[in-house]
Amino acid sequence: MKALLTLGIFLLSVTVQAKVYERCEFARILKNNGMAGYAGISLASWVCLAKHESGYNTQSTTYHSESNSSHYGIFQINSQYGCDDGKTPRAVNACGIPCNALLQDNITQAIQCVKKVAKDPQGIQGCNCDA
Repeated sequence: MKALLTLGIFLLSVTVQAKVYERCEFARILKNNGMAGYAGISLASWVCLAKHESGYNTQSTTYHSESNSSHYGIFQINSQYGCDDGKTPRAVNACGIPCNALLQDNITQAIQCVKKVAKDPQGIQGCNCDA
């Protein structure tokens, strides 16, 4: 019993580490998920966007005091529009997911969410990678 308790405490103390994708690995995943040219955005631009927004880091979060919201995950999806973090006022949650779902190593949900965001006319802003 003591061994189980010790093991439980050890497992609780293990820190969750982010997956930081390599550029080519990330590009392959995007291509396999239909992101090449999705919403008129090139695969290179999607890769560029993630590099500049999160450094390909799945655990990246950024708080923005001016909007009282945060950006989550590899694509830095905003809690005011894309997901629910339980604390952002006037949140829309267009993707219908909690924001912590965007912080997983498996980026399937993040890709599905960014596809929804990209379809919104105001969804992807500040992406200058094709310019």
